[in-house]
Amino acid sequence: MKNGISFEKEKKVFHLIIGIIGIVLALALNVLRLNLVAVINVAFMCIVSALIFIGIVFCKKLYKWFLVGYCASGIGIFIYYLIWGADAGFGAFISGKAGWSSADNPLFAGEGNFLTRLGGGILLLLPCIVAVILLVLVVKKTFNKTGLHRFLSSFLSVFLAGTTVFYVLTMNLRSEPNVTRLWEGHDDYLDGVDKVKSGSPNVLFILMDDMGYGDTSLNGAIYDTPNMDRIGEEGINFDNFYSSYSVCSPARFALMTGRYPFRGYADNVIYPTVDTLLPLAQTRIFNSIEMGNNCDGMLGDEITVAEVFQNAGYNTGAFGKWHLGDYGEYLPTNQGFDYFYGSHHVNDMTPFYHVAEENGEYEIVKGINDLKDENGKKDQSEMTKWIHEEITDWITEQVTESDEPFFAYYATPWPHAPIFVGDEFNGETGMGTYADCVTEFDYYLGELFTTLETLGVMDDTIIVFTSDNGPALEGSVGELRGGKYLAYEGGQKVPCMIRWGNNNGLWKEGTTRKQSATLVDMLPTLVELCGITGNGGEKNYLPFDRDIDGVSLVPLLKNDTVIHTEEHPILHMKRESLKAIQYTVPTSEILARDEYKDYKYPVLTDNEYITFKYFQRIQNDNSAFFDKFRKNWLHILSDDAGENLNRSSVYPTVAEEMNAKMDEIMKGFKSDRRGLNEEYYK
Repeated sequence: MKNGISFEKEKKVFHLIIGIIGIVLALALNVLRLNLVAVINVAFMCIVSALIFIGIVFCKKLYKWFLVGYCASGIGIFIYYLIWGADAGFGAFISGKAGWSSADNPLFAGEGNFLTRLGGGILLLLPCIVAVILLVLVVKKTFNKTGLHRFLSSFLSVFLAGTTVFYVLTMNLRSEPNVTRLWEGHDDYLDGVDKVKSGSPNVLFILMDDMGYGDTSLNGAIYDTPNMDRIGEEGINFDNFYSSYSVCSPARFALMTGRYPFRGYADNVIYPTVDTLLPLAQTRIFNSIEMGNNCDGMLGDEITVAEVFQNAGYNTGAFGKWHLGDYGEYLPTNQGFDYFYGSHHVNDMTPFYHVAEENGEYEIVKGINDLKDENGKKDQSEMTKWIHEEITDWITEQVTESDEPFFAYYATPWPHAPIFVGDEFNGETGMGTYADCVTEFDYYLGELFTTLETLGVMDDTIIVFTSDNGPALEGSVGELRGGKYLAYEGGQKVPCMIRWGNNNGLWKEGTTRKQSATLVDMLPTLVELCGITGNGGEKNYLPFDRDIDGVSLVPLLKNDTVIHTEEHPILHMKRESLKAIQYTVPTSEILARDEYKDYKYPVLTDNEYITFKYFQRIQNDNSAFFDKFRKNWLHILSDDAGENLNRSSVYPTVAEEMNAKMDEIMKGFKSDRRGLNEEYYK
């Protein structure tokens, strides 16, 4: 009896186009070397599997060129990750399994090798391979019963579509970054860092998560934060400090490297690259869309402040939230930290667990079930206590058992949503969970200060306190405009305080500084404050093979000197574009211009300096006018921190100059993405 389904080899135009598209996509993936193209390839495979099903069910034919396109695309993905894969190659099917750690499973969850990538690639594609082979065999085989032939062919076409979707959920999406690598300069610089002298200060860097400018009582919060305030009251409090970005990962990149995140393809939130199959392993695809050139975090060839201090002889530890990558070169202990305790991810992401990590290998110590209550609901109420205990034990160990100073990075996950608070602090303020959470952290911060005092190192420790960006769902920005995700002041202006009891007279206790500073300034600042030298005594030793965007705050700390001038503006960036620039100029310089010489405005007559901020084009923060944009918008922050008034019509030449400066900066960024020192890399 004639077969119910026939194998169609005729070269019809549409069918031929599908086959050619599959071949072109496979070639494009291996030529362009972009994870995003792999995602397009696998999406194409899903579409073609649906076309195969339609052809069999409605046309009673299996089209050869559909199979060619499907197989070409799948083979292209397989070859790409075999050659350019950045891990063992088993994808989410194995490496994301809850409870697996890189320390216990190096072949599955680690970097692997060619053979593991080969085995992993075959394993992940095997269901699709089996489905294709069975489908072809069934279609080509003669059956006595046409109905059975059609049923089996239809069933296998559905099976093919299902295995393709399964492949989407399990496929490898980790590949080598397709960027200019800076390993030579990275190693050359770090090899030249001198060991610090005895008596060098310790460093405790405290970074809050989504905490607004007005969320400390020193800056006007309606609840008390006495231990946070203590840092500013016994040190310096900044009136105008900026985070360098309005979302988490890029701001942390800026802090770690002294460079704007555009330099490292880190302009967006970094998502987990591992996941269990539920819920659908969805976050694994986000980085391929959000991040450029296969970067899954802060590139290993970036020079971090932790690496600088580690090579200078400091013991380095990180605690809390990392959010700069979760495997390989992106792990914190591959980025300069001797020890890490906390989460690689954000508390609202899946998966979320706590790890203890050393030497690029981690063990999951607080698994997914440890962060749930007895009813199986998310419960992160003990995290502040856990992180506090870890950092306290680590600092105590460094002080009592080592002669070397320590660099401790204390990156709390709070008050990022969803917000939790320990039972003993629940209801403490009567103002809700947000205020309770901040109050709990403040309490444990006081306990940490007590430990430093007991150990006798409180005044020998530089304590820096700030936040990665402004508040999201709750929290206070004071009189500022906007919040997290926006380039307005509320998104990037954050609390900042520095305390150093034995500061050699750099500043007086209880000092306030009004001039602007930002997170990219922290690396050069800490290098200078801690006296880090290179090559046998070269002072303020900074990386020389790449651009460092930050400038040292030491002149500002001493006497409130302006450091962010037109030559070194503060940049407000978002999603690989420059939204605004900001810098300070002497008012005398403005009044010296012919067009402004007769101005008697208070902002000019009452201030020695004036701070301008300019937007070329910025989305309206008023949800009622979400489709409107502010264009050619010039603010004077010196008397309008709320960005309420556009001064471009009053200072047109200033607006024109700042507009041209923005174009110049972005042109430079795009022409030299990584910020290379051309003389070094000749």
